[in-house]
Amino acid sequence: MTIDLQTARTIVAEALAAGRAKGFKPLTVVVLDAGGHLVAAEREDGASNKRFEIASGKAQGALALGLGSRALMARAEQQPYFIAAATAAVGGSLIPVPGGVLVRNEGGTLLGAVGVSGETSDNDEAAAVAGIEAAGLQAQPD
Repeated sequence: MTIDLQTARTIVAEALAAGRAKGFKPLTVVVLDAGGHLVAAEREDGASNKRFEIASGKAQGALALGLGSRALMARAEQQPYFIAAATAAVGGSLIPVPGGVLVRNEGGTLLGAVGVSGETSDNDEAAAVAGIEAAGLQAQPD
């Protein structure tokens, strides 16, 4: 089981709507399936350069290590050499700050991950969680 296109579009739309409702800076949202394949992505007008790569790296890192990127940040603080080595092992696509959130169904099955970039990391994470929950799924930010 994985995230289908319609669900991914809902997650993106709702994450962006949550950001606008809270007055966030322009966001970029990336939705990956459980295999790390891109399902949907959008960049709001005015989002700064390279936000897609950052959002994707947050989601990719969460999938690669099976932890939301908030937990990856804590791990980076405790074991910086491990996170540096893991980042190299996955080709540099691991951003260990909040904003990469695993997506699970009601039974706990991993469906994919969402990465958001454009605001503070905590606000990026809040937008991702809002999008996931609006789609009727469970968010795992840590």
